[in-house]
Amino acid sequence: MAFSPQGIRPLRRAEYDKLIELGAFQNEKIELLEGVLVPMSPIGPSHSSAVQKLNALLVPALAGRAAVRIQSPFAALELSEPEPDVVVAPPGDYDTDHPDRAYLIVEVAESSLSVDRGVKKRLYALCGVPEYWIVNVVDRAVEVHTEPADGTYTKVDRHERSETLRLMGFPDVEIRVADVMK
Repeated sequence: MAFSPQGIRPLRRAEYDKLIELGAFQNEKIELLEGVLVPMSPIGPSHSSAVQKLNALLVPALAGRAAVRIQSPFAALELSEPEPDVVVAPPGDYDTDHPDRAYLIVEVAESSLSVDRGVKKRLYALCGVPEYWIVNVVDRAVEVHTEPADGTYTKVDRHERSETLRLMGFPDVEIRVADVMK
């Protein structure tokens, strides 16, 4: 009997969560993307530094208005559960479920740029996340994706180190690109 890729059934997010609850995937750095378990890229110093700086800037600025979640799962449709570097989610109790809505998702990209610009961008757009940032530590710039429609973002702006970002959902919050990465 020949193997047929058409016979492969994707793993659903609910099944993935149950397997994690049962202890599967211990010590594995993976995430569920479109029904497939995908290894996560290792995190280098520039990556972790940018995440830490974003956390330090966003938490006090959004206290009481949004939940800032760092490298935590996001419930993206039935077949995906990525772990973005930063999720700015509505305030809520996430003890039993991961957030499935976000004001902003941020991925810090070093070696993961193709995944962040590809499958993750598509997922976040399909979920209706209004603002998606890719912090490109290699090029020292932030790509701001907005206006999701039909699985893509219709507007992309690139911000250099000398520029300031303003969160769409919280226009009073400004982040200087230079404060996120050297």
